[in-house]
Amino acid sequence: MKRILLFIATNLAVVLVLGIVLNIVMPLFGLDMRGNAGLLVFASIFGFGGAFISLLMSKWIAKRSTGAWVIEKPDNDTEQWLVSVVARLARQAGIGLPEVAIYRSADMNAFATGASRNNALVAVSSGLLENMREDEIEGVLAHEISHIANGDMVTMTLLQGVVNTFVIFFARIIANAMRGSNNQGGFLAYMATVFVLEMVFGILASVIVMALSRHREYRADAGSASLVGRNKMIAALQRLKYSQESRLDGSLMAFGIRGKTAVAEWFRSHPPLEKRIHVLQQG
Repeated sequence: MKRILLFIATNLAVVLVLGIVLNIVMPLFGLDMRGNAGLLVFASIFGFGGAFISLLMSKWIAKRSTGAWVIEKPDNDTEQWLVSVVARLARQAGIGLPEVAIYRSADMNAFATGASRNNALVAVSSGLLENMREDEIEGVLAHEISHIANGDMVTMTLLQGVVNTFVIFFARIIANAMRGSNNQGGFLAYMATVFVLEMVFGILASVIVMALSRHREYRADAGSASLVGRNKMIAALQRLKYSQESRLDGSLMAFGIRGKTAVAEWFRSHPPLEKRIHVLQQG
């Protein structure tokens, strides 16, 4: 319930801010929503605006939604070791020191998020700390550090912005064409058509987003192998076979060490563990 309420509140705030910006920007440039140019500006502001606001708020949202606590001053040997490993890997990767956090969850998982390479967060689950050996955890941490070093959060945000823009734009173009010049069907029918088209286009667009997400996972696996050695990353992936399914949602799931099972691989944010292990073994 906490995650749902946080999601709703965040999205309402984003829509409100973008709505205000839209009402200021469009009149300044003499743009009208009824024209294609005005519609494209509208779609771009909501498409990219929503994606970048989510990116800027990503650390705050991640902490609130998972209940993660940042290790300000290590309280035990495990926390001290965790912070020291992340610091060493960050130096190796040439990025700023991320915040290090732990969240309570039975599944073995970890994620990275943040607005930039020098303003990031790496969080690990209590299940991962309790069930993995230190060399396996090191492989996972190197994977998450590689996500940050590769700029994956920004890359995915840019792609999501482009996808959002085209989904919003083409849904309304088609809905306007179906509505006709006489505004047949009324406003409610028009909005219902837009809603259905955005759902359909959103599902199709997610195939593109998930394809890039899977590519990122292979790159982060390779980055981990480069930082700490291939065997540690392979051992971590093999251990993940015995974990519960990921409990992370949304963008956190995309940047976790493990995603959720989907009906078809096209809709997976992560490649199957067997494929990731095979690619590392062949590399």
